[in-house]
Amino acid sequence: MIRIFDLSLMLNGFPIKKAKADFDAITNIPEEKFNLYVEQKKAEIVNFHLQKNNFYKELAQTDSYKNWIDLPVTSKRNLQRPLTKRLSTGYSLKNIYTNKTSGSSGDPLVFAKDKFSHALTWADNIYRFSWHKIDFNSSLQGRFYGMPLSFFANKKLRFKDFLSCRYRFNIFDLSDKGIEKIVNQFKKKKFHYINGYTSSIVLVAKYLKKHNLILSDICPTLKACVVTSEMLFEEDRILLNNQFGVPIINEYGSSEVGVIAFENCNGDWQVNSETLFVEIVDENNIPVVNGKEGRIIVTSLYNKAHPFIRYEVGDYGILDEKSTPKKPILKLLTGRTNDVAILPSGKKAPGMTFYSITKKIFGDEGNVKEFIIKQTKIDVFEIEYTSEMALNTIEIKNIKKEFSNYLEPNLQYIFIRKEKLERGKSGKLKQFIYLVK
Repeated sequence: MIRIFDLSLMLNGFPIKKAKADFDAITNIPEEKFNLYVEQKKAEIVNFHLQKNNFYKELAQTDSYKNWIDLPVTSKRNLQRPLTKRLSTGYSLKNIYTNKTSGSSGDPLVFAKDKFSHALTWADNIYRFSWHKIDFNSSLQGRFYGMPLSFFANKKLRFKDFLSCRYRFNIFDLSDKGIEKIVNQFKKKKFHYINGYTSSIVLVAKYLKKHNLILSDICPTLKACVVTSEMLFEEDRILLNNQFGVPIINEYGSSEVGVIAFENCNGDWQVNSETLFVEIVDENNIPVVNGKEGRIIVTSLYNKAHPFIRYEVGDYGILDEKSTPKKPILKLLTGRTNDVAILPSGKKAPGMTFYSITKKIFGDEGNVKEFIIKQTKIDVFEIEYTSEMALNTIEIKNIKKEFSNYLEPNLQYIFIRKEKLERGKSGKLKQFIYLVK
């Protein structure tokens, strides 16, 4: 069988064979020696960028690597300068992989990886998906990501999807008619797994429930569903599991550094310790003990073209107490660092608090399909939602009561019913938006 996916990487200059061999060697390092491997790679990548990258040397304000926690924590805002000013010596736009983030955290970013580092990212992806018997060369993916709508850009992406053994759905039309078209594709094609944005995939599950359909009955080849980029709540996991009839796998990552954590066959959110070093830190950028919440900081151990060292991805999380150097476990992802509501009393509430409460209330009846919460003033919240029927006075009263119990009294809530909600250019649904000037 021709391995089209691997071949397409090789033709684009990404050394996937070497990357797979090197990745296999990393996975075979025994637990008792793994911490030594991580410490060596941390020192190597920092020293490389201090010697070869003027941008990072200026940022770190040191000539040599001495103490890990003395290195600065960086964010997208530190990187807001032309990409060519951030590249290491020996790298240019001609010999790197470039991409950009979606900007869902408020700071879009163009970034780079050297070609080996990018190949290693794919070797890592191939390894994790193989836990669930998914082969990128032969397993057809039903893809729920954004797409360009212009003719030539769309055709180019469709061809790339063909080489990558995937079929992309239009997630900008998730009306009942739009979802009906998606479901019809599952009748025609032998999809092996689903991959994409959580909110879009949940809407398909709600449609299936309404029509009393199970996706694995419609498409018997379907074996798994991988959700990513947006929070997966337990009630949504149950809905997906019931309506798709396959295991639901939770992925957490960022386009800059790749997969950060991926759900293994035991249901643990296993952190990528092979090509990344993941820390949970407090407000002083000091690592916290496992089991305690903090900001998620990631170091790319192999990217020589562009430094991602102690890089803040923009989320809060908790590492499990049972974590080891070789097998860290992400116990919980608790929300985004920039999604915090500030209330009149001075109390701060993560945006996910609002989302969790509202989702719990809305989920009781199944009438509301999806929603966005916007804080427009310090005491005013707009809740935009799509539904089959408008919320009635009693439902609105109950929601307000729940918010008062969880947050504080005397807040104002404005409910706005819409035909469809505005998604970002990437197709993501930003669930909480802070708009207070």
